[in-house]
Amino acid sequence: MRWLLRRSSDVALIGGASKLGFNEFRRTVVSTCRAVLVPRFGGAEVLELREDVIVPDLKPNEVLVRARAVSVNPLDCRIRAGYGRSLYEPLLPLIIGRDVSGEVAAVGNSVRSLSVGQEVFGALHPTAVRGTYTDYAILAEDELTPKPETISHAEASAIPFAALTAWRALRSIARIKKGQRVLVVGGGGAVGFSAIQLAVAAGCHVSTTCGGESIEHILAAGAEQAVDFTTEGHEQSIKGYFDAVLDTVGIPETEKMGINLLKRGGHYMTLQGEAASYADAYGLTVGLAMATTVLMKKQIQCRISHGIDYQWAYMRADAEGLDEIRRLSASGKLKVPVEKTYPFTQVREAHEGKDKRIVTEKGDREL
Repeated sequence: MRWLLRRSSDVALIGGASKLGFNEFRRTVVSTCRAVLVPRFGGAEVLELREDVIVPDLKPNEVLVRARAVSVNPLDCRIRAGYGRSLYEPLLPLIIGRDVSGEVAAVGNSVRSLSVGQEVFGALHPTAVRGTYTDYAILAEDELTPKPETISHAEASAIPFAALTAWRALRSIARIKKGQRVLVVGGGGAVGFSAIQLAVAAGCHVSTTCGGESIEHILAAGAEQAVDFTTEGHEQSIKGYFDAVLDTVGIPETEKMGINLLKRGGHYMTLQGEAASYADAYGLTVGLAMATTVLMKKQIQCRISHGIDYQWAYMRADAEGLDEIRRLSASGKLKVPVEKTYPFTQVREAHEGKDKRIVTEKGDREL
């Protein structure tokens, strides 16, 4: 297995578990495999590659996937560093990772849409407690879809978590339609770039803010306007008002800009929801209640003062969304470019590279 760094967003893990065929797998009863564990929260140095991690029995709706490529998301790095500790700390050591591309090694007895030996890709829910940094990942049937033959495992693993996050915001919350105008704040990242392509495929007119180095490939993906956010007064360069704004940056400045650029009845969606942060600070029960109160207050304020809907957007498993993501990926209309790959044994180096990129991007946003 190898790690994969995808442009403007994530790192991933590519490559192969053992060379056993499925029948050999059954005969030898593989009960353990390699996995990367987080025994404690901290920097990339805390990651441990272990050879004898237990492979749990499958539930009826679950699929065992022999991983060939696994991307490293910013969320993986944040969880490793302690984000979401209110949920994850009691479960340490933890296997992190959300995206995967590989082959079906076994299926639960209620699984009907997938079969052994089939190439698949998909993503786990953000709160999943057994991640994909392992030779054999376990996902629910509706978290997987057949991998298109037109893309590699490396390319496939870079897509699902980011694209499903964008799908959730644009299609499930905003319910975008042909002819509408969509603004993506932070179009150079994997979620932002996926959102641009999903909105273009839906027939929307898309504008975005991004770094200057991303403008060319964003316009090539179908966006009608790409504004360099590092230029002074870039907000004034954004033309018109929008039916939906997806803010992948989520700082006060971009939130204010996005809300002010919405038409009445429009939807503002940010990826920077505060539920986990409040839960980490005050405990799950109190923290989640506080987060709910904060969200409701913002929703009421935005509805009264601007006539718009305000939402925190999160990735969710969505069989319909994953099916469309598969079709668009197969036709070349949805892709997340791969920047760099790492061997499975170099997981620390992969995370160090991703950490540096996150710090750089954060610094850029704060200029």
